[in-house]
Amino acid sequence: MVEKKVWLVTGASRGIGLEVARRVVAAGDRVALLSRGEAVLAVADELGENAIGLQADVSDRESVQAAVDKVLECWGRIDSIVNNAGVHRGGKVERLKLEDWHAVLDTNLTGALNVISASRSSLSEGSSIVNVGAVVGFRGFPGDSAYAASKAGLAGLTRALAIELAGKGITVNLVIPGLVRTEMTEALSERALVSMRNIVPLGRYGEAQEIAEVIEWVARSRYMTGAFVPVDGGLLSSFGMPQ
Repeated sequence: MVEKKVWLVTGASRGIGLEVARRVVAAGDRVALLSRGEAVLAVADELGENAIGLQADVSDRESVQAAVDKVLECWGRIDSIVNNAGVHRGGKVERLKLEDWHAVLDTNLTGALNVISASRSSLSEGSSIVNVGAVVGFRGFPGDSAYAASKAGLAGLTRALAIELAGKGITVNLVIPGLVRTEMTEALSERALVSMRNIVPLGRYGEAQEIAEVIEWVARSRYMTGAFVPVDGGLLSSFGMPQ
């Protein structure tokens, strides 16, 4: 009998994170869904006995450690981490509030490090880490300094940890979504969304399920590490992917 893998997915109460959780449960694995809000508890209940919901703020290291300890108490190990938790606070640099800058960096970048650090001792050969980046981390868009900096930092973290953990047989990769209709993008105006959609070569928004499909595949891949995997309808290719 094949042993069930244990996944830890952050930002899992909705959007891409929830779709990842749904996929891995459907595949017969176990998943710990981590999110700040209470909604994650109900979502986990809906997914059944192979899912647990955990309330935690990834920017708070103690909160993350407590959540990881619960996963280990319940299932004994963690095999795959998906760092999907993120917040977006925009504003051109002259209007960007310092507290917003810190909130975005603390969640999107430091939060990923907190989860990896708290889980590191449970990861072993064959384990995987998938960080969820964004096109804006590679190509500039006005008013996105904080979000872009956090996602660019996540790219650097991915490459550094891929080398650091390679000797342990642990893979670390970055999946880069393009324009996806989620609760986060709903804050944008329809005019802005249409303008952004028009520069996507495939001519449409991505679906959360499409991103989750690639995240799961990357996490299960054994000879891929330090890779950047765009799932963006060709957006980065139209700009030219930086090296």
